[in-house]
Parts: sequence; C-alpha cells; structure tokens
Amino acid sequence: MAAHRSGPLKQQNKAHKGGRHRGRGSAQRDGKGRLALKVLSRKVRKELSRVDQRHRASQLRKQKKEAVLAEKRQLGSKDGPPHQVLVVPLHDRISLPEAFRLLQDKDTGTVHLNEWGSTHSFVLLCPRLKHRWYFTSARPGDLHAVLDMAKVADTILFLLDPLEGWDSTGDYCLSCLFAQGLPTYTLAVQGISGLPPRKQIDTRKKLSKAVEKRFPDDKLLLLDTQQEAQMLLRQLANQKQRHLAFRDRRAYMFAHAADFVPSEENNLVGTLKISGYIRGQTLNVNSLLHIIGQGDFQMKQIDAPIDPFLLNPRVVKSQDSGAAMETCAMDAVVDMEEDLKVLMKADPERQESLQTEVIPDPMEGEQTWPTEEELNEANDCLKESSKVVKKVPKGTSSYQAEWILDEDGESGGEDEYDDTEHEDFIEEESQDESSEKEEEEECETMTIGESVHDDLYDENVDEEAEEKMLEKYKQERLQEMFPDEVDTPRDVAARIRFQKYRGLKSFRTSPWDPKENLPQDYARIFQFQNFTNTRKRIFKEIEEKEVEGAEVGWYVTLHVSEVPISVIEYFKRGAPLIVFSLLPHEQKMSVLNMVVSRHPGNTEPVKAKEELIFHCGFRRFRASPLFSQHTAADKHKFQRFLTADVALVATVYGPITFPPASVLLFKQNSNGMHSLIATGHLLSVDPDRMVIKRVVLSGHPFKIFTKMAVVRYMFFNREDVLWFKPVELRTKWGRRGHIKEPLGTHGHMKCSFDGKLKSQDTVLMNLYKRVFPKWTYDPYVPEPVPWMKSEISSTVPEVDME
Repeated sequence: MAAHRSGPLKQQNKAHKGGRHRGRGSAQRDGKGRLALKVLSRKVRKELSRVDQRHRASQLRKQKKEAVLAEKRQLGSKDGPPHQVLVVPLHDRISLPEAFRLLQDKDTGTVHLNEWGSTHSFVLLCPRLKHRWYFTSARPGDLHAVLDMAKVADTILFLLDPLEGWDSTGDYCLSCLFAQGLPTYTLAVQGISGLPPRKQIDTRKKLSKAVEKRFPDDKLLLLDTQQEAQMLLRQLANQKQRHLAFRDRRAYMFAHAADFVPSEENNLVGTLKISGYIRGQTLNVNSLLHIIGQGDFQMKQIDAPIDPFLLNPRVVKSQDSGAAMETCAMDAVVDMEEDLKVLMKADPERQESLQTEVIPDPMEGEQTWPTEEELNEANDCLKESSKVVKKVPKGTSSYQAEWILDEDGESGGEDEYDDTEHEDFIEEESQDESSEKEEEEECETMTIGESVHDDLYDENVDEEAEEKMLEKYKQERLQEMFPDEVDTPRDVAARIRFQKYRGLKSFRTSPWDPKENLPQDYARIFQFQNFTNTRKRIFKEIEEKEVEGAEVGWYVTLHVSEVPISVIEYFKRGAPLIVFSLLPHEQKMSVLNMVVSRHPGNTEPVKAKEELIFHCGFRRFRASPLFSQHTAADKHKFQRFLTADVALVATVYGPITFPPASVLLFKQNSNGMHSLIATGHLLSVDPDRMVIKRVVLSGHPFKIFTKMAVVRYMFFNREDVLWFKPVELRTKWGRRGHIKEPLGTHGHMKCSFDGKLKSQDTVLMNLYKRVFPKWTYDPYVPEPVPWMKSEISSTVPEVDME
C-alpha cells in the first residue's frame, strides 16, 4: 500500500520563532543611535477642592453680573452716549406725533428738538432717572432708512394697533428687521384706552396671542397717558441690551449735526464735518470711515467740542485730560474750547489707504519673444506634419494630387443610410404640417366685444414688462422640468459653441485647478493666504490691543475729506447720516460668498446675473450675483434661478467684510419700489470657490440592440461626434455608456451602454465649465419709491404655462 503524499496546495503554517528573548544590547544595536520619543509635557492642572470650585464659579458669576450692570449703567448716563431709541409704527392707524408728545413731557425732563434735517427726533434729558434718551424715527415708507437706523439703534420701540397689531406694511418691515438682526426691542400698544372698558381686557388678550407668533414671551406696554409713558421710559432704561456682532467690533456714529466746507479747487467736493457720539469701539483718526450708501473716506482730524446734551450743564468733562472742570459762566467755557478742540490729527504715514483694487501689470505673466531658431524649428515641424503620402497615377502633378481623395474620404453606404433616414424624417414633418392645416380649417373665428373697464385697465399695464416676466416664468418652468438641458445649435458646430466646456468622469472627485483660466478681473482683486486666520488675528487685536483715539461716549466732530456735496444734500432731505469705521483690508475688493434663502413673500423668478441690491452688514450696494449650490465639496454647481426650496450661495465682487454679517437681497421693480427677495448671512471671502456651470446635451435612441444603440439629434455633423467621443454618456434611467463611432455625416452615432436601453429613455452628455461673476459693483443705491400698503399686499398672478 502506497504512502500518502501531500500535494502542492497543502497549507504551510509559519514556523515558531524560538530562542532567547531580545536583550537590551540587541535592541540598542538595532536602534543604531535613534532616540526614543519624547514625552510631551502638559501644564500641570491644579485640581481644586469642591469648596474652591464653588468659590471660583461664584466669582465668575459675579464678574459677569458686574459687566452687565456696568454696560447698562453706562448707556444713557453722563459718561456714556445717549440711549438711542428708534420708534417704528407698525400700522396705519398709529399716530407717531401723539406718541412723541407723550414722551416729550416737561415734568419728566428737558427736551431738545432736532434742528438738523427733517427727521422727527428729539433728545430727552431726565436728571431724576440719571438717564438721557435720543428718540428717532424714519420717514414714512422709507424702508432703507429704517434698516440703516436699526443698525445703530440701542432699542427699537414698536408701536402696535390694539385691534390688528400690524398690517401688511408692518409685517414686511418686521421681516426685513428680523433678517437683518434685531437689537433690544420693546412693544407698546397705542389707542387701547379709546375702547370700551369691557373690551379692553379681551383686546389685550387677543393681541398678546397674535403677537406670540413674532415675539414669544414678550410683555405688551401701553402708551396712552403720561403715566404710561413714564413707565415705558423706566422699562427702556432697565432693559438688558442685545448685541449685534457686526457693530460691536467697529466704531460707529449716528450724526446729530453735519456741515460741509467746499474745497478751494472744486465746489462739488469738500470736507464734511459730522458731529455725534462714538459708539461700539474707540475711533482712531488714521482708520477709514464708511458712510452708508455713499462710500469709503479718510479723516483729517477729530475735534472734541462741548457736549450739547449734558445731564448737568454746569459740569463740563474734558475729553483730552479726563478731568472734570466746573465753570460759572459761559465765557469761561468758550475760552477753554480752544484747548479742547483738536483731539487728534491724521498721520499720513500711518493712515489707511483708499486703494480698493490692484492695478494689474499687463506685461506680468507674459512670455518672452521666441528666437529665430525657435521660429524656424516650428515652421519645419508644421511642414513635416502637413505632408501626406498618397497613391496617385504616374505623371500626376502635385497640384492634381491635392484633389484626389483617399479611400477613407470616399462616400460609402453609411452616408446613403443616413440620407434616407433624413428624407423619411422630412416626409414625417410635412405630413404633420398638413394635418395641422386641416385642423385649422375646421376651426372658426369670432370677435368678442371688450368693455370700457378693460380699456382703462390695459392703460396701466406695461406690455413689455409683462412679456419679460412671462418669458422668465417659462424659463424657470423649463429649468425645473429639464435641468440644465440645452438644444444643440444647428447653425454653429457644437465643438465651437461648447469649446470652453469639458467632460468630467465624476463631478465630485475629478480634479479642477482653481487657478486655471482666470478672467482679467481677478487681477484687480485681493486674496488672503488664509482668510480664517486673518479674521481671528484682527478680532483678537480688537479685544486685546489698546487703540488711541476718541473713546466710546465722547461727543466729537469728525473732519472727513474728499466728500461729494451730494452727501450733505442727502442728509438735509431727512435721510439719516450713519458712519462706520472699517477694519483693516475692508476697503479692498474681493469675491464675497453669501448663503441666502428665498423670502416666502416673493414668488417672482430671479435669474442669475440680474442686478440686485445688497444689504451686507453695514454696507449697501448693487451687484449682479451668481447662484450656486451650498455644499461642502470643492466644486459647486451653478444654478440659473434662485430657487425657493433650498439655500443657495450668491457670489459677487464686493468690498471685503469680515463675518458675521447679515445679508438682505432686494430687487428694484418697474415702479421704483424695492422688494425683498432673499435673506441670509455672509459665508466667506474666497476667490478660489469654484462655481461650475453644467450643460446637458440630449439625444434620442433610434435603433436599440442588446448593449448597443444608434443615437441621433445630439449632434448634427460627423466632426462633432468625433470631438466629443471621449466624454461619457448617461441616460435618464441610469444607464452609462460611451460613443463608439459616428454613422454617416448627419450626427448619428453608435453608442455602447452597460445594459439594454428602453425606447422611452433619453441619452444625455454632461459638459462643464467654470463661471465667474460680472464686475457690476456700485456703492450708490438709488432712493426707492416709498412702499405703500396696497402695493406690498398685492400678490403676483399665476401664469398658466399650458
């Protein structure tokens, strides 16, 4: 009997490593001088006992409480700026003069009426409460003025109607204010005392229930008598202040007075003197100022005049030395004013520049001119590549050989196949046209009389605007039904029409260089090496570094240079004059990316690259944005319309702004009004964020085999099929494939897929290119037409697309 022998597939186990254990000497020999890893030393945290932990927690609570009390005591006190209150009526039945009359009680304190501009405002000094207020209000119907004044207001006082609370105009105003960011606010009801006593309690309950939607857990105060007005003032003085992030890190001022001194060279440009209280942060004379709606400017100097609204007029605080001096007569005050007048003067070496754009060098990046040897070598290569070897009969000249076609260039059966199919297609079209004519002959026409009211209605209708809006609705509906699909042009070759596009294996993972084929406008903008680190460094300097300048609460006069005369005219017409200081680099242009969501109150289609009005933080400007998807990938698909169901990113050229900052998008209508389109926040300042536009070419299967199909109507000539042959195909039913070869000369092509196609399927080809925004930035926004209740409450009519 033969013994069993294992075959070649027998499992071979690893042998056991026997012998002595590894000693220290062998380990050192193997290490060959390498040192061991160092142990990272951490700070030894001292563990506190339970009693010490409680003591530390109580100290932290005490410090936070003292900081809140100090902030509350400073606002409106003799050492801080007046408590600025913006009064906003939310209903047509609200009487603003009556509310101001109740607040201007001489028994409460001294009233100083505003002498500048035409806005309704006054200063109330109350020595008994050791508080001073500055009550302001915007012009009726001026939404931009309300938003601008809310950016610098300490408190917003909303006046409600006892029966309805707010109307459609008030609700629209609240939507804009909530999107921008609300500071501290108070709700007051006017006119409830005019109701019968039995209905007053029920009315307050119903109003509180209706107000819960916008203001949950907020108390309603009354404003009908002097006593209720005093209670309202106490509530305003003792409220906890809410902070807005974009203004807490910058110095800002609401102008109490303004004067214009024209320059000697040009009367249209001069020095603007703005007087008011410094808020937010310390203002340095070397920093730049931004006047909302007007632009960025430099300062010459800062003056420190006497505060005109002192709680105790006999005590004058010197802002230069910090000492308090008492005077008995106004003559002594006038003598001291010369010593206190100039606080700081600008230093030309340390002053921030007004340069907003980079001046591009046209020769930068240019190649050197080629030498004669390189030119001769290039010509030789072209001659060699142009030579073609052909078989010709004996005695044929070179000129005659050019007209002889190769075997590949001769027409064969494929062309005849394609031509016959094209003729059949033309016959089918002619039959369809004849059937349509027969149907038209069966129909009858009849005239219908129009009434006089229809003629009067048509006089107020802008036909061009109606046609444009209808076309937008159709394009938006087509984009929803067939996303990114376009028709291949017949008059231009597809390889020329889509020469800037490329195919991608995967939109998510395929590489794309962000510095490739940049437009000329990118040479004019600034870019950070690391925007996040720069932002953190600047914010840290604001918190830790001490700045020399006008401190918070001082009444100063700013000398702003090179200001056009239109600014003071704008202020004299009653518009508010609001000034913000700029952080480093905020005057420079770059690419802003903002996350926005469609406002539900507006349903008009908004197309990309339309001119919109932006409220970004403290800025207001006009620009034409691009819309793209808000994703975490490195490439973001371009959206042709601002959709209502998802948040998108709007990309524009604009001045650098450090987030956080709220964003509001408005659109100017044909009647001059500005309607709210979208709201959101500033995402980043990043020119490298790639917005990729997709174009989808569609074709239809003509003949279907097992895994092959003949596709037509995607291209219309043979050269286009060969040009786009490397690009991958896909279908609406999930099949993937590629082009094998063209058939004929009319654009038919043989394609292979990973499965059998359905007859109702559609073959698609995705092409991509990077798009950039248009340089349409304009810091000057035209004044809107005042918004009325009837115009805001009107809805957009539905359009029947069938």
